Amino acid sequence: MVSVINTVDTSHEDMIHDAQMDYYGIRLATCSSDRSVKIFDVKNGGQILIADLRGHDGPVWQVAWAHPMYGNILASCSYDRKVIIWKEENGTWEKTYEYTGHDSSVNSVCWAPHDFGLVLACGSSDGAISILTFTGDGPWEVKKISNAHTIGCNAVSWAPSVIPGSLVDQPSSQKPNYIKRFVSGGCDNLVKIWREEDGQWKEDQKLEAHSDWVRDVAWAPSIGLPTSTIASCSQDGRVYIWTSDDAATNCWTPKLLHKFNDVVWHVSWSITANILAVSGGDNKVTLWKESVDGQWACISDVNKGQGAVSTVTEGQLNDQ
Repeated sequence: MVSVINTVDTSHEDMIHDAQMDYYGIRLATCSSDRSVKIFDVKNGGQILIADLRGHDGPVWQVAWAHPMYGNILASCSYDRKVIIWKEENGTWEKTYEYTGHDSSVNSVCWAPHDFGLVLACGSSDGAISILTFTGDGPWEVKKISNAHTIGCNAVSWAPSVIPGSLVDQPSSQKPNYIKRFVSGGCDNLVKIWREEDGQWKEDQKLEAHSDWVRDVAWAPSIGLPTSTIASCSQDGRVYIWTSDDAATNCWTPKLLHKFNDVVWHVSWSITANILAVSGGDNKVTLWKESVDGQWACISDVNKGQGAVSTVTEGQLNDQ
């Protein structure tokens, strides 16, 4: 059973677009159409406003925490075409870098696994994806995938740095060959996988199943099992689970999780990757789990804003 453990009154003056817990689950970052980013201390069920960050000139769509080994760092992206990286120094949050290399709204930001360094992917309505890498001093190194998605990119999500199958393969004395990969979703109805080769980003795979804009993508965390998994959701109301059992063939198979009656905005994996949270235009968050026979079942259903939680059956979900 799922229970709502805390409700935070953010005092945002407009719609909240994203809320993200930090690595330790003690800080919450939120962003809103009121152009602000807020950070709260939420440990022990409390809610203390730590910072109210003002730097964007339009609605702020998404926030993302970097790994704490790099300090307390938060990225935000906005309709104002900017990406801002904020850092806490001596208890004060300051803007540490501002990226203005996109020609339209920046819709998504996602930090790479910490093994790769401080690397941020940004997806924009101008169709491009930027990869920002912290080099140590001064400006960040920028690589851009132009025209990654025609009409625009809505979401980016990094692949885990764990090599598929490493948990069950024979240990090797060689240093593992980490490959940087991430997935993106766009207004061309496509899900695309990108891979870095010789310092350049190349399209690795194009996944077709959705019939409308892809709103979000989420690459599942991995403990080293052979299968790689990606979730995608769309304006068409569908959520697909994509799986690849063989990195060599790079063949991805889609499975329809569910067809909802409204747009699906976001998909998010639990840390152990066995539960997927789905939120959509029906103002609900549903949690899904894969059974032993490979079927996905809804295990709970949370009405946003009401804190009510119930366990539902597939039949009930279709009735809604």
